[in-house]
Amino acid sequence: MTDLLAPLAYLHGQPTQPGTLKASPDDFIVSESLGFTPSGQGEHFLVRIKKRGENTKYVANELAKACGVSSRQVSWAGLKDRHAVTEQWFSVHLPGKADPDLAAFVENHPGVVSIEGTARHQHKLRPGDLTGNQFTLCIRDLASPQALVPRLEAIAKQGVPNYFGAQRFGRDGNNVEMARAWGRGEIKVRDKSKRSFYLSAARSLLFNQVVSARIEAGVFASTLSGDLCLDEQQQTYLVEQEGRHQPGITGPLTGDNALPTEGQAQHFEQAVVDKEPELLGVIRDNRMRHDRRVLCLLPQAMTWTHDADTLTVRFFLPAGAFATAVMRELVVATPQGEHNANID
Repeated sequence: MTDLLAPLAYLHGQPTQPGTLKASPDDFIVSESLGFTPSGQGEHFLVRIKKRGENTKYVANELAKACGVSSRQVSWAGLKDRHAVTEQWFSVHLPGKADPDLAAFVENHPGVVSIEGTARHQHKLRPGDLTGNQFTLCIRDLASPQALVPRLEAIAKQGVPNYFGAQRFGRDGNNVEMARAWGRGEIKVRDKSKRSFYLSAARSLLFNQVVSARIEAGVFASTLSGDLCLDEQQQTYLVEQEGRHQPGITGPLTGDNALPTEGQAQHFEQAVVDKEPELLGVIRDNRMRHDRRVLCLLPQAMTWTHDADTLTVRFFLPAGAFATAVMRELVVATPQGEHNANID
C-alpha cells in the first residue's frame, strides 16, 4: 500500500499516540455550509439530506429517481464521505413542477436519516457554492487523551499544513502513478473524468511536496522574498521582505506557465517541482492554469472534550480543506471501514 503522505513533514512533530478514527460512521460527522441563502424561488429544488453510511453520488441517483428526473438533473456542492454521518445540500432541476414529496424516499433508503430542509433557488448547486464544513470527530482507544491537549492547543493556535488528503490521490496513490505514466507517454487518457482526476492528483502532490519542504527548511510560517500571500479578499499580493510572519502565505498549484512568485520563493518552489518532471510535463501539456493555495490550515472554532480513552474534536474548515490533515498532526490514526474523508 502506497501512502503518499507518509514522507511529508509534520509541523508539530510526528504524533506517537495511536487511536481509532471512524470506529463507526457516527464518529465522523460532517455538516456543510453553503456560501449563499436560497432565494426561495426558481426552477431548482434544493434539499438538505442527512445521511449515514452512503456516498453522495448514490444518494443523488436515488433522489433523481424519487423526483422522476435523470441523474444529470441533480447536483451538489461537495462530495462527502461514505463512512460518516453527513448533512449536505442537493439541487434538483424541476422547472414548472411542484416540490416533490420525499417521505417514501426517506422510508425506502435506510442510509437517508432525514430531510433537514428544502428551498427553491434560481441556480443549480456547483462545487464553488460551498463555504466549508463543520466536523465532529471522535477518536477512540486512546491511552491518554489528556496528553493530547498540548497538541490540540498548538493546532488551534498555529494551524496545520494544508495538505491534500490521501483520497485526492486515489486508492494506493493510483491516480499519481497514472499521471506519471501519462507524462511518460506510456498511456493515453481520453476519458474526461480520469483526465481530471490524474491532473488534480499531479498538482496536489506537487503542492504537498512544496509545503513539506518549507517546513523542513524552517520557512513554513515566515516569508521568502517574492512570496505570494492571500489577503482577506482572496487576492494575492507580493511580499518582498523575507522572514516576515505573514498570514496567508501560498504555495503553487502548478500550471503550464512560469511560477508567479519571484526571487527566493520562485527558486525554492521551482527546485521542488522540478523533481517531478513527468507530472510537470502532463500538467503543461494539458495547459493547466496556475493557481495558489495557502500553506497553513487553521481550524476555526476548535473545541474538544475527552474521557478515559476517547477524544471528541469539533472544528470548521473552509471548502477544499481536509479534516485528515488536522488528524494527521494529532494522532497515529487507524481508520476503520472507508477512509475517504470529506472531498470538495
